[in-house]
Amino acid sequence: MMKRLPLEGVKVLDVSTMIAAPFGTALLGDFGADVIKVEMPGKGDTSRHVGPFSDSEPLRWPGLSRNKKSLTLDLHKSEGVEVFKQLVSKVDILIENFRPGTLEKWGAGYEELKKVNPNLVMIRVSGYGQTGPYREKAGFGTPATAFSGYTYLQGFPDRHPTSPSFSLTDYICGIYVAFSAVTGIYYRDVNPEGSGQMVDIALFETVFRMMEFLVAEYDQLGKVRERSPGLAGHSSPSGTFKTKDGHYVVLVTSTDSTFERLAKAMNREDMLTDDKFYTNAKRLENNDETNQIVSDWIGTIDRDDLLERLDKFGVPVSPILSIKDIFENPQYKAREDIIEVDHPRLGKIKMPGIVPKFEQTPGRIRSIAPDLGEHNDEILQNLVGLTEQEIEELKQKSVI
Repeated sequence: MMKRLPLEGVKVLDVSTMIAAPFGTALLGDFGADVIKVEMPGKGDTSRHVGPFSDSEPLRWPGLSRNKKSLTLDLHKSEGVEVFKQLVSKVDILIENFRPGTLEKWGAGYEELKKVNPNLVMIRVSGYGQTGPYREKAGFGTPATAFSGYTYLQGFPDRHPTSPSFSLTDYICGIYVAFSAVTGIYYRDVNPEGSGQMVDIALFETVFRMMEFLVAEYDQLGKVRERSPGLAGHSSPSGTFKTKDGHYVVLVTSTDSTFERLAKAMNREDMLTDDKFYTNAKRLENNDETNQIVSDWIGTIDRDDLLERLDKFGVPVSPILSIKDIFENPQYKAREDIIEVDHPRLGKIKMPGIVPKFEQTPGRIRSIAPDLGEHNDEILQNLVGLTEQEIEELKQKSVI
């Protein structure tokens, strides 16, 4: 018999759209939370309409909204807000990502909702947060990435800054959403004085939190770090290198001990006593020369032979994998990082597996993403307590 999942019994109301907050609720669902996804009647979450597609079937949707139930509900209408409040009274966590002030405009802000559920943990995600002069600005992940300082660092110094090629900040934010949710209910349930509370997450802050080096460098040294294609200023040697047979690898030696192993692998122990290379600080002073020595050596060896040799010496290195490489990689297979599930229209489909790997209570894919409104009757009858006639009246008014 399978053990209970870690979050089994925790009820989550997800009224968010697109990626950041919905990814967070998907992570909670992977570990057993009962996630009710509220969507606009007739339209659904906007991420249902984001590519890639197979014919008209959204391919991103099944993985992003797995382990969730779909309820259609129009919060623009007073009847929808009333049902929404009834739902709020039954759940542990509410997660939303409307522009600040939107729920208040509909009469469903935090102050109103905690009246019906004082134990509610309400997580609010927005581009710039619930406070400050930018609070009402439209916020999407890519602009938020630029605002965080991350984009300024990306690319080559003689070209324009480059944005990530996917919604990096949204996914990072989703991890903060899940972290905030479990932290909030832990405090509520474990501490005698615990209660519900509101959590304010700004997209840009979830990336900026990782920028300790930028803050410290500017504060103490007055330095503005500029664009570079690798770990400039951190470790030397490091970067992307081309092998003899035309493949690319990433190598980094973040400590002197790892550089010592690299020097031995290269048969260049002389570098360990050379005044230009014997410490990371010295190598950073001579970074171009250091990287060139490594690049020249790597350029004399085929990729597989290089990886075998560097692995033998314990040097941190990885081939740069395409998604095709990933599908064929034995480590991904061993870790079950790509799993196969059944889809009602597409047949067998693959999606990312469960992360992280719990020893005793591993997460599960209990269901793929729901069709729009698939669980309306189940939720409204069993959780809210509406009758069939009341549900039909809501349908007639296009509230659900």
